Amino acid sequence: GVRGAYSEAAAEKAYPNCEAVPCDQFDAAFEAVEKWIVDRAVLPIENSLGGSIHRNYDLLLRHSLHIVGEVKLAVRHCLLANHGVRVEDLQRVLSHPQALAQCENTLTKLGLSREATDDTALAAKYVAFNKLKDTGAVASSSAAKIYRLNILAEDVQDDCDNVTRFLMLAREPIIPGVEKPFKTSIVFSLEEGPGVLFKALAVFALRQINLTKIESRPLRNQPLRASDDSNNGSKYFDYLFYVDFEASMAEERAQNALRHLKEFATFLRVLGSYPVDTTML
Repeated sequence: GVRGAYSEAAAEKAYPNCEAVPCDQFDAAFEAVEKWIVDRAVLPIENSLGGSIHRNYDLLLRHSLHIVGEVKLAVRHCLLANHGVRVEDLQRVLSHPQALAQCENTLTKLGLSREATDDTALAAKYVAFNKLKDTGAVASSSAAKIYRLNILAEDVQDDCDNVTRFLMLAREPIIPGVEKPFKTSIVFSLEEGPGVLFKALAVFALRQINLTKIESRPLRNQPLRASDDSNNGSKYFDYLFYVDFEASMAEERAQNALRHLKEFATFLRVLGSYPVDTTML
């Protein structure tokens, strides 16, 4: 996103002395790291209200970057407009689809139509630069300062506990340790069959490893597979499973769990093993 985006705040929390480089699209952030334009990418992966950012799950698999950390950021949305514009003057509001989803009840009560943009701060910039009188933006208070907009309402998200989790991505993995809490992210695929996913998740339960996230995404190159039962001619989706678990790859139990999973997984990749973010901003 442009300056004033929540990703910029997350980047500053992750790396306080960094120079934040804006990227228009998630793909561009991945490519900037791969091409040595920047050292790290800080990208949202899930929100407590809006759910997972599916695009970034797909990009994690498409690119060869490693997760080296996570940042949790408390998101406080504001309704912004040009100076002199009142709430009752607004007819529509612009923002990122996730932000609009997080403020759905509030925007419905105000009777505002919604229009998606690539970024919350970009919505604020667009409203300001075009001097719109009937259009507001949902963005951060820092975006209001940068683009000199008026804050009509603060904390317009539907739930006060609105937290976005960001991942820090690098070209090389970090060396996992055991001196502090670590989390490991993996992606794998399985053969179709009754109880196969149960069997996969059991490799962690057997070793007292807590799972914090499981996400399934259709396998893009082979989304459909014919059923083994040739009589009915049915097809089903092939899935990739993204799992986060609370253990470091430096721990023997984590190594044994993945060794066990490899015995029947058709594909397995460790996306990163990194320190858990126990703070909140």
